[in-house]
Amino acid sequence: MAKIIAVCKSEKKGISKISVPEITVKENYGVEGDAHADCATHRQVSLLAIESIEKMRSKGFDFLKPGDFAENITTEGIDLPALPVGTKVKAGKDVILEITQIGKECHASCAIRQQVGDCVMPREGVFGKVIHGGKVKAGDSITVVGK
Repeated sequence: MAKIIAVCKSEKKGISKISVPEITVKENYGVEGDAHADCATHRQVSLLAIESIEKMRSKGFDFLKPGDFAENITTEGIDLPALPVGTKVKAGKDVILEITQIGKECHASCAIRQQVGDCVMPREGVFGKVIHGGKVKAGDSITVVGK
């Protein structure tokens, strides 16, 4: 079963996110209290697999942790980059996200790129729009529910 390892947010853009016990995800907006939340974007919530973070750790960057790549939700056991755009995933009991983008262009001021010279988020991170809101916490399940 795929699950959520961590939920994270930050009040400013361009920095790592902080792991928190729970996040509130608002429909057509994103994570409450997170700098990237915005109803005008298709990238309301970001997701990255712990397996992707482990790839970076295996290169000698063992200090990296969930939230360091500015993702809101860190998952385990779901192949995020393989999900086609348009796929819907359920996080926790209520939250439904529609995958809107796979990867992204990494900006020059990316904290991880500056620190270690590489960033996995542009290749393996995914972004989604919030179809149905609710609360999400570490330990919750994450499942594909359709396209």
